[in-house]
Amino acid sequence: MLKQAQLARDLVLVGGGHAHALALRMMAMRPVAGVQVTLVSPASHTPYSGMLPGLIAGHYRFDETHIDLSRLCQWAGARFVTAEVTGLDPRGRTLTLPGRPALAYDVLSLDIGSSPELDSVPGAREHAVPVKPVADLWQRWQALEAGLEERSGPWPMRLALVGGGAGSVELALAMAHRLRGKPLQLTLFCGAANILQGYHGLARAAAQRALASAGVALHCGNRVASVTDGSLELDDGRTAPFDALFWCTGATAAPWLAASGLDVVEGGFLAVRDTLQTVADDAIFAAGDIATQLAHPRPKAGVYAVRQAPVLADNLRHYLLGRPLREHRPQRRFLSLLSLGERRATADRGPFVATGAWVWRWKDRIDRGFMARFEELPESMPVAADSLPETLAAQAQAPCGGCGAKVGGDSLAAALAELRLRYPTLCPEPASADDAALLPVPAGGVQLQSLDILRGLVSDPWLMGRIAANHALSDLYACGARPLSALAAVTLPFSNPALQQRELLQLLAGALAEFERVGCRLAGGHSLQGPELALGFAVTGEPMAAGRLLPKRGLRVGDQLLLTKALGTGTLFAAQMQLKADGRDISAATRMMLQSNHAAALLALAHDASAATDVTGFGLWGHLLEMLGSDQSAQLWLDAVPALPGALASLAAGLHSSMHPANALLAGCALAPEPRRDLLFDPQTSGGLLLGVAPEQAAALQQALRGAGYAEAGFIGEVVAAADERIRCL
Repeated sequence: MLKQAQLARDLVLVGGGHAHALALRMMAMRPVAGVQVTLVSPASHTPYSGMLPGLIAGHYRFDETHIDLSRLCQWAGARFVTAEVTGLDPRGRTLTLPGRPALAYDVLSLDIGSSPELDSVPGAREHAVPVKPVADLWQRWQALEAGLEERSGPWPMRLALVGGGAGSVELALAMAHRLRGKPLQLTLFCGAANILQGYHGLARAAAQRALASAGVALHCGNRVASVTDGSLELDDGRTAPFDALFWCTGATAAPWLAASGLDVVEGGFLAVRDTLQTVADDAIFAAGDIATQLAHPRPKAGVYAVRQAPVLADNLRHYLLGRPLREHRPQRRFLSLLSLGERRATADRGPFVATGAWVWRWKDRIDRGFMARFEELPESMPVAADSLPETLAAQAQAPCGGCGAKVGGDSLAAALAELRLRYPTLCPEPASADDAALLPVPAGGVQLQSLDILRGLVSDPWLMGRIAANHALSDLYACGARPLSALAAVTLPFSNPALQQRELLQLLAGALAEFERVGCRLAGGHSLQGPELALGFAVTGEPMAAGRLLPKRGLRVGDQLLLTKALGTGTLFAAQMQLKADGRDISAATRMMLQSNHAAALLALAHDASAATDVTGFGLWGHLLEMLGSDQSAQLWLDAVPALPGALASLAAGLHSSMHPANALLAGCALAPEPRRDLLFDPQTSGGLLLGVAPEQAAALQQALRGAGYAEAGFIGEVVAAADERIRCL
């Protein structure tokens, strides 16, 4: 029998900075069997800082300047957790993530960047837009640009930037280029005697000429003393009004790092040795702006993070394998390529200075080459040449079947104990040691049950728990039933007891987060080990409205067909498996799957819906067929069927879920060349409700659904008398 490597240790990377993105790519090309890698980042895309000015100037598109971390993790076989870390406990080896259980690690690496220092100037935090995190800056810039388009009146918008380093100069010139011809006054305030301290005089002069040519006013030699709403007060008493303020001054670290007890230097940055390990804890590494090498301190610049990546990747592997670590020696000087708004740039390194369009083309080639490393990912992946020692020991015996595959009692008990502390009423200590749960009979005497099990769809176990819970509960909602209790069925990937406990805790905590909203009790379950993750729930419920349920076969001729959520999860996740999905589209699909159908079911009952079903594996077409009586047909308005972002493009590219052809065959159709028709056969996970409603109630139900947060809820067709075609697309 083929023996599968057992997962034995968790390596967690926090932050999607340049060092981590490169290190993850490098480690994926030299994997270590038994290591479970997780990347935690607030968003699916992380910007490449060297191209951000070009993005704002309009020289590049979003996807040309951002690394798709979701896609990178899919390729690398790493888990991706979309979250912001707010705390670290080195003693307990856990990370605090808001709204969910702590994330445990065995080895940790931090590359979370820095933020401008705002607290030393009164009012700056309240009234300024910090240029870091860079991802937030792009969103704020888009909002500002949209506001400028809507601005009326002859007066110009007053933009102010506070800084004086390379970042602020590039940003000012990029903004000026992007908004050229618009009514705009742009001013750069620099507290030092001149901009670009440490740069060659010729490079500084080139930047000053570019600022003057772009119409950017430059004020040097006066520091900002305070900021009020719409006004800067300088240290010489003068004031400067503004409509929008961007803050580009010195860097500072996230406060939770110092609060963790790890050694930090001025600004709160982690003190690290040349191995990139923190001084206080060998199991914690750090790179990029957040780290300061005590023996070789350097300015906070992206080029240093890029150079740290190979050493970081090697040392993470070596630490896990118990091998000696490398030391990183950062260069003293580096080539600085400063973009000047237009397609021009200046180069500065020591005595060498050059300015012109050719320098911009040089910079553009370097930047595109960096990004190509994450666009052009190798199709074939190497087999792990190294294994953790404990993994080798575990492979001495092949995994057993039957009850020999159960999750160990200690892991299960520890996970449940922590869950009971968090959810004491929904996951209570059993009153007896009975092998089955006692369920009270509902007052109305009617009880409904359903079962749904999913293979792993998203790599974040907490999100997977939430999705699986919503998916299972949706069958009850489609019947107009209120959940009462659930039994879990879990298959965990082969791993050691510590990782089993962590995984089980995250999965069930995610499920309980959804059960808590509707008062559903987790009465028990069964857990196994296997080659891959699977999670499902048997759910029990009672009617939401006394004496009334939502039937599947209750449609009437003339009923309007209303769909509550957009379609497209099948094709999007099939595309993700082939590395052809955009992480933003996967995030949108995940948000849709996390939206419960509970409120939609209540509204359907309140508006006397005649029939309901949830759209899941058989696709919209298949589930609609189940609703139609023998004397009924349906007309669908293809253009009205809502699609998730990226779904139609994915279908047009021929990216189908493995269930899709069977759904099309059931309908007697070949795969359709028209993506909108093809969408009807796309299998959904945790999809929306398909409702039949009388015309006189239809508009009120749609309005109520949209008011409840179902933004895509809309009419997609109507029920007609039986015709030759059971379902006709218009």
